Amino acid sequence: LLHACEETVVEWVELVSDFLQQDWSGLVLDRQKPVPSEEFSFWKNRLKNLLFIQDQLLSAKAQQVSSILKAEDSIYWAALQDLQRHVQEGVREAEDITLHLTPVQQKLSEVLEMDFLQLKDNVAAVMDKVGLLWTGSEFYCRPRRTVVLLQEICNLYIQLSRDFLPGQEVIGVLVSEPGPVLQDIRLVIQTLQALKSAFCEQQSQLELQNQNQATPTPSWTFPSHLVFFHLDTFLNRLLSIQEVHLVTARFYQLDQAVLSGASGTLLTVGIQQVYQDFLVQVRLLSACSCDPTDPEDQTFELELDQFWEQVLDLETRLVSVLSKALEDCSEVASAAKVVKMFWFFLDRPRVQDQLPPCLARLEDQVLSDLDRTELEFYSQKEKPERWFRFCPAGAARLCWNRQLRRRTQETLRSFRTIQNLCGGVALAPALLQRAEQVVELLQDFRTSTRSDWSAGLEEDCGSVLNQKLVQIDPPTHLEVAGRKQLEAVLQQLRYVSREGGVALRPNADRLLLARDDITRTFVLLDQTVSCYNQVVGGAMEAELPLIQEQLQQLNDTLSELQSKTWICKGAELCVCPGVQQESQQALAVHSSITEARANMDAMRTIAQGWAELDLLQRSGDSLLESSVNDQICRGIKTDGEQLLSLTQVNRRLYSADEASEAWTGYLDYIDDRVQDGLLQLLHRALRFLTNSNLEQSGGAPLLAVSLHLQDSRGLVFEPSIDDGPAAFLKTIIRDVYGAGALVPRISVGRHGDYQESLRQNPELCALEQEVMTRLLQVKEEAEKLRAGLDRYAHLWLSDKQAVFQEFLAYGKPLAVGEVEADKNPPSLKDFQREIQVLLTISSEVTHLDEGVVLQGWLQVDMRPFITCLLSIILDWKDMYTDFLLESATNSLQQATRPQDRGSASFDLTDTILLLEVAGVELPEHLAAKLQ
Repeated sequence: LLHACEETVVEWVELVSDFLQQDWSGLVLDRQKPVPSEEFSFWKNRLKNLLFIQDQLLSAKAQQVSSILKAEDSIYWAALQDLQRHVQEGVREAEDITLHLTPVQQKLSEVLEMDFLQLKDNVAAVMDKVGLLWTGSEFYCRPRRTVVLLQEICNLYIQLSRDFLPGQEVIGVLVSEPGPVLQDIRLVIQTLQALKSAFCEQQSQLELQNQNQATPTPSWTFPSHLVFFHLDTFLNRLLSIQEVHLVTARFYQLDQAVLSGASGTLLTVGIQQVYQDFLVQVRLLSACSCDPTDPEDQTFELELDQFWEQVLDLETRLVSVLSKALEDCSEVASAAKVVKMFWFFLDRPRVQDQLPPCLARLEDQVLSDLDRTELEFYSQKEKPERWFRFCPAGAARLCWNRQLRRRTQETLRSFRTIQNLCGGVALAPALLQRAEQVVELLQDFRTSTRSDWSAGLEEDCGSVLNQKLVQIDPPTHLEVAGRKQLEAVLQQLRYVSREGGVALRPNADRLLLARDDITRTFVLLDQTVSCYNQVVGGAMEAELPLIQEQLQQLNDTLSELQSKTWICKGAELCVCPGVQQESQQALAVHSSITEARANMDAMRTIAQGWAELDLLQRSGDSLLESSVNDQICRGIKTDGEQLLSLTQVNRRLYSADEASEAWTGYLDYIDDRVQDGLLQLLHRALRFLTNSNLEQSGGAPLLAVSLHLQDSRGLVFEPSIDDGPAAFLKTIIRDVYGAGALVPRISVGRHGDYQESLRQNPELCALEQEVMTRLLQVKEEAEKLRAGLDRYAHLWLSDKQAVFQEFLAYGKPLAVGEVEADKNPPSLKDFQREIQVLLTISSEVTHLDEGVVLQGWLQVDMRPFITCLLSIILDWKDMYTDFLLESATNSLQQATRPQDRGSASFDLTDTILLLEVAGVELPEHLAAKLQ
């Protein structure tokens, strides 16, 4: 039994000792990568197992074995006691660690529930819990165990980071949209760096606590690289990936880079070639099939090494383009623009190695610019005003000096910009010294210019202050005294106030302080003088008597200003309100006279406008209308009323007495203008008549008559050529003169209306007489036309029946004076002869002109005469054809009766043919018999 108990104890000691010797930290140190949850489970299970072992050792069976061994004084009784003690110590250790690990476990559970964006703000809280575990736990306060826990936390953050990042797409997005992924990478890097910073801060806090405690606890003296070994490897991989993204973003900016200048196109092509070659490398890298976020996978490192090798070559090519572009820059400002264009590459090592020679060339260029500025200063400082022709000499010099200083400062600013972008190298001492020399030279010139300007301005201001306000420029022209000098001084004062820094002396200072008041006074004086000159200079001879009194008032007002200077009392400036009052008086006079003159211009325009009116117009058929244009007459009458109204307005403006000689003369002047306008109106109308009466006018006829054939009177004109056109033209001329009576007489000293005055005008009378002469000429030509048509008079004057009876008796019409002839009945040929004569006359009449224009202006309508004459000719022809038709009828009747055959007058066939030639159609019953 004893032996069996001893064997049992030995077995228990071996099993429990193996279990007690298990340590969680050994698993991590064996290159495994557990997370905190695994350690939490380990200690939880260990406590559970130790409590179970403790219960087993305290069971009845174990106590019985212990009693037997103790009773027999076995050496294994002591071993069993040691085993129980070790188990109790293990339970106490597990309980302590489990208790103090719980806050860490709870915090990490919260971390697992957070968004990744929140992790950065909670790493300090995680480290605080680990620090409390270190200071609060009796058994966990060991570097080995704390290092393992911190490594587990790092492993957890690595796992969360890889889950947050898109794995292979971290590199794959470089060819599409790398921006969002780059932000995620930066967030992960910042979070992991915050974790390391939180560790260092917690380490410092523990050391600080030890300094303030009487019984210090051990600090975290273990090296940090033991904690962050895996984290640093992962972080370095992320930094490499971030660098790839940053370089890619920089190269992508080359797509928009465009250089100008002589070699700009060639250099731009070179940049675009670098950009295209980089795109090829990006596509190759993004095609990598491995997970870039796995630091254990070395395939990506190989791909990355090849990528950086190609990028280094591309940067070398880009540096050569940048160097060539800087060499082509003729100005430092242009070089600064080029450097700003490539600022995102300037921190690259390869670029930094190549920049010093370029900066040296730019430094020489800056020195050359400073030399050119100094040379321009010495060559142009005597006459800088030619560049600023519209401002005072002093202001021009300062503006020119300011431009030189601005150019110098801009050159230095551009060079500093280049240096700051290229690494912040300080300016060379020689360059600084040269720049200070040029700036000091320009500042000295500015100081001397301001002093000279102040002295000259003081002299000009003193001269202006002692001048009279107003002076006479013979004979009667007034002007502001020293106008140009005063304007120049005021202009200089404006520039002085705008420039600043010019020390003014007493006179100039006084003028500057009162500049606004002086300007207003000067404007009032100029306005007053201008009003006076306009009133006097624009006066008409007829107007002068009316404005004599007002001119005298103006002269009295301005005579006071001619005796005053700008200094009124002592040193006070003359900006008194009296000038404003005098200016208002001049303005009032000028306003009334200007309005009156405008009314006179309006009246003159009205009168002159009549010369463009057409009293006589043609109707729709181009003939002269029967009266003057009513609308124009109404307009003339309205104009006359307006003329009267304007004269009354001017009487009020001039304050004139209606009975005064001055006002009467003024009205006579207006009356002459009105009569001249009406004269031109009537002259235009009568000239229209005379021009239309010209035979060579070539225009449409002016008047029209028609030629008629009447039984009792023969050929007559309707209306009568003797009365119609003459009466019509006389009526028209009377109406034309009547237009002069539409305008009421303006003059009060002249009797009769304008019509009476105009009828006595020789020129108008001559035109009227010319029209009447043309009328007589057209009468004579009309009589010639009528006489020429008398060759057809026998057709309407002869007795048709008597002539026909003579024809039937003698075979021909008897001649005039032939009383008797041998009777000879007409043959068919005689009928044919007479009918042919009538047809010939009919054809001749038909071809007469339907309208004839006499003297180029009287149109004769021939159609009534032609129509009537053709009707008479037809009657003559019908008389012969009716006889032949009757003869043909008788011949047909005889042909139907055999006993009467051979007794016909004319041959039936020849008769029918003659009737057809004459245009006579046989009646139907005769045509039937003929068939």
